[in-house]
Amino acid sequence: MNSSDRYRVLDSLLRRANALSRVAIWVAGGLTLASALYITLDVLVRYFVGRPLGAADELSGYAFAISISWALSFATLQRANIRIDALYQYLPPRIGALFDWLALVVLGVFIVYWTRYAATVAGLSWDNQSTANTTFATPLWIPQSLWVAGLIWLCVVLALMLLRSTLALVTGDLRTVRDICGVRSTKEEADAEAEAGKRLVEGDAS
Repeated sequence: MNSSDRYRVLDSLLRRANALSRVAIWVAGGLTLASALYITLDVLVRYFVGRPLGAADELSGYAFAISISWALSFATLQRANIRIDALYQYLPPRIGALFDWLALVVLGVFIVYWTRYAATVAGLSWDNQSTANTTFATPLWIPQSLWVAGLIWLCVVLALMLLRSTLALVTGDLRTVRDICGVRSTKEEADAEAEAGKRLVEGDAS
C-alpha cells in the first residue's frame, strides 16, 4: 500500500477544504467588490445630491476584515504566504522539509492565538450588546462573528495541513511535505498563472 492509498481520507479532506476555500475566496472577493461599489456610489451621491449615503467607512471596514479572514485559508493552501527563501533554496531536501513543517507549526500557533483573541472580542461584544458608534448603530457581534468564523475555518484547514505534512515528514515523503507547506518554486508560480489564464480564456469563450 503506497502513501496515497494509506492517507486517502486525509487527502480527500484536504481537497474538500481546498474546494470550500476556493468558494470562500470568491465570496470574499464579491464582498470587497460590493464594498468598493458602495463607496463609489456614496461619493457620487455626495457630489450630485449633496448628502452621503452614510456608513461607507464603517461597512467597508467590516467587509475588509471579513473578506481577509475568509481568504486566508485559500492563500495558505496555495502557499501564497510570504516566506524569505534566500537560504532555504540551498538547504538539503530533508532539512528544507523540516523547516517547511516548522513554518507551518509556527503559523498554526499564531493563528490559534489570534482566533482565540478574536473570539474573546466577539464574545464581549455579545455579552455587552455593544454597538458601533455610528448612525447605523450596528451590533458589533455580527461582523465580528463573521470575522471569527473565517479564522476558525483557517484553523481547521491548518490542522488538516499540519496532520498530513507531519505524517509525510515522519514517513520520509518529502515531496508531499513540500507540496503542502513548502515554498512555491518559480515554475509552480508560472504554472499557476498559466492555469488561471486558461480558466479565464475558457470562461470568456463559453
